[in-house]
Amino acid sequence: MTHLLDVRNASRRFGGVQAVNDVTAHVDEGELVGLIGPNGAGKTTLFNLMSGFTPLSSGTVAFAGRTINGMKPNQVARLGIGRTFQNLRVFPNMSVFDNVSVGAVGTLPQGPAGALFGGFTKAGSERADAISRRTWEALEAVGLTHLAGELAANLPYGQRKYLEIARALAMRPRFLILDEPAAGLNDTETRALAAFIKRLHGQGLTIMLVEHDMGLVMGICQRILVLASGRKIADGPPDAIRRDPAVLEAYLGVES
Repeated sequence: MTHLLDVRNASRRFGGVQAVNDVTAHVDEGELVGLIGPNGAGKTTLFNLMSGFTPLSSGTVAFAGRTINGMKPNQVARLGIGRTFQNLRVFPNMSVFDNVSVGAVGTLPQGPAGALFGGFTKAGSERADAISRRTWEALEAVGLTHLAGELAANLPYGQRKYLEIARALAMRPRFLILDEPAAGLNDTETRALAAFIKRLHGQGLTIMLVEHDMGLVMGICQRILVLASGRKIADGPPDAIRRDPAVLEAYLGVES
């Protein structure tokens, strides 16, 4: 069986720190998978290896049957992997619309002579139309169409979270990686986010998320991977993860 995402013996060392240590994992088409672990477990580093932001020290990462080792992040994105970041990366002095359009621009073929929006040609006009169409679709998906002209700096924190997700959706990804999407949200906002992620998944999008909110992860994920000290220590459905002795000891602080 070919997995949509296939990570084999992935390792990443930063100087004397082994952030990810011989991790083998996979995500299948249509799954909603959680990635959990204590602080410093290597979760975000693993996400960075999956999306091309950090090179592997050893091992392989393949997406849709194609090895992505050595690819740049924009090349990985064009294959169909979209992502958000643990620390919000929005452009505060750009409009909401322009923030989201960056995602579409980055994953559409370049216009004539590499122009950003394609220039005053038929091909350029078609590319601009495609960027606009993807941007409006993504804004509608996250409920921000009414704020398209607003500066990103003026959005409250919770809406900035959705803005970053919209930018990833504008890439029209096949696989969406969410890095701590509920961080900083209150209980009401977290419940709304959980419903939103489930809705995206219900529309056929494959999703993987890192999250410290155990209620969110256990409530929506079909399968959960657990890292500790850079190693994978468990992989299974939520009920099994709740009872796993290694997880109880390493993640929840309960000795087995």
